[in-house]
Amino acid sequence: MGVLIEETGTAQVTINVCNFREVSLARVFETVMSEAERFGVSIVGSEIVGLVPMEALLEAAAFYLRFDGFQHDQVLEVRLSQG
Repeated sequence: MGVLIEETGTAQVTINVCNFREVSLARVFETVMSEAERFGVSIVGSEIVGLVPMEALLEAAAFYLRFDGFQHDQVLEVRLSQG
């Protein structure tokens, strides 16, 4: 859903991601960014409303930071939670 926010002169795109394993957060973001660029608009930010699985964020981080051979258990909190 897209909404124009007249007070700030910006638009907001709202997307519910139901299965991040099927369509990653990075892919959703890249698609929205690509569509925005087609219309000469840039993305100024993003937000998450509600809860998000850590795995979804780790996958997005690995995508954007282009880690070679990144494993989720390299994250301190993941390793600590494993006992």
